[in-house]
Amino acid sequence: MFSHNQTILNNQLYIQDLDAVSKIITDMDSLRNSAFLITGASGLICSAIVDLLIYISGIHNLNITVYAAGRSKEKIESRFEKKAIFVQYDAIQPFLFDKKVDYIIHGAGNANPKLYMQEPVETMMASIVGIKNLLEYAKKVKAKKVIFISSSEVYGKKETTAMFTEEQYGYVNLLNVRSCYPMAKRAAETLCCSFAAEHNVLVSIVRPGHIYGPTANANDSKISSDFSYKAARGEDLIMNSNGRQIRSYCHCLDCATAILYVLLKGKSCEAYNISNEKSVITIREMAEYIAKAGNVKLKFDTPSDQEEKAFNPMENSSLDSTKLMSLGWKGLLSAEDGFAHTVKILSQMI
Repeated sequence: MFSHNQTILNNQLYIQDLDAVSKIITDMDSLRNSAFLITGASGLICSAIVDLLIYISGIHNLNITVYAAGRSKEKIESRFEKKAIFVQYDAIQPFLFDKKVDYIIHGAGNANPKLYMQEPVETMMASIVGIKNLLEYAKKVKAKKVIFISSSEVYGKKETTAMFTEEQYGYVNLLNVRSCYPMAKRAAETLCCSFAAEHNVLVSIVRPGHIYGPTANANDSKISSDFSYKAARGEDLIMNSNGRQIRSYCHCLDCATAILYVLLKGKSCEAYNISNEKSVITIREMAEYIAKAGNVKLKFDTPSDQEEKAFNPMENSSLDSTKLMSLGWKGLLSAEDGFAHTVKILSQMI
C-alpha cells in the first residue's frame, strides 16, 4: 500500500485544484529565477507551498529553485518526485547551509496537538530557536523576505463572539503546559519584529486558522486531518465534544496562495490572518461535511482525560481576513467543497 504522499502529484483532482488556485496569483513573474528555502516542507501547509511553487514554475517557465528543508531525504525526495532540492534541517539545531536564497518560509515545528503535552520543550524551541537561526541566515545572505508561519492560537481566549483581527489578543495561561505552542508562537513573532527593527531583515507573519487538506500526514492528530483519513477509509467518525466551537477553516492550497500574497505584497513586521470567509463554521459542521464526503456516520462520545487536556481551549477562534484580502487574495475552496475534495483525494491514495 502506498501513502498518499507518494502519488499526490499524480492525482488529477489535486492537480486541478493546484491549477485553479494558481490563477489568483497575479504577479508571479516577479518570482522568476528566485530561490526559496522552505522549512517543514513535508508538513500540511509547507508541502502545499512547495507543490504550488513547483507547479507555477513549470507552467510559466519561472525557473524557481525550491530548497525543501526537513529531516528525511527519502521522504522529501519521494514526496516531491525530486523536483525540490533536499536540505537537512532540524529546527532546534544550528542551521548550516551555504546557498543563497531570495525567500525563506519557516513552517517547521510541532503542529501535532497530542505532542504539545508530550514534548512541550521541543515544541517551544522549534518555534523560537528555529526562527532565530533563520533570521540570522536571512541577514547573512541578504534575503529579500522571510515569512514566519505563526498560528491563530496566539490570540488566546476571549469573551466576545467577534472574529479576531490582527490587533486583538485574549488570555493565555502561561503556566499551562498546553500553552507551550501559542506562547512560543507569540515569542517568535516578537523576535521577528526585533530582527526587522535591529537588523533590517524584512519579515512578515502569517497566522493561519485551521488548515486542512490532502497534504496532511496520516499521523496528524488534528481533528480535521484525523476525520478526513477515517472518512477516506470508510470509518465512522466519533466526536468527543459537542462541536459547538467556531473555527476558521482554510484549504491547504488556499493557504499556500495566501502565504505567497503576503510574501509578495505584505508589509514587514506585520501579521496577516489566513481565513477563508466561506469556511468559518463550527467543528460539528466540519465533521458533518467530512462524514457526508465519505458517506460515513458521525457519532458522539465523552473524551478521555488525556484527550481533553490536548483540546484547544478557544471556544471561538474565527479570524477576520480583511487585511489579507486587501492585498488581493481570496480563498477559492469553500469548506464543503474543500473537505469533499480532501476525502476524495485521500480515498484514491490509500
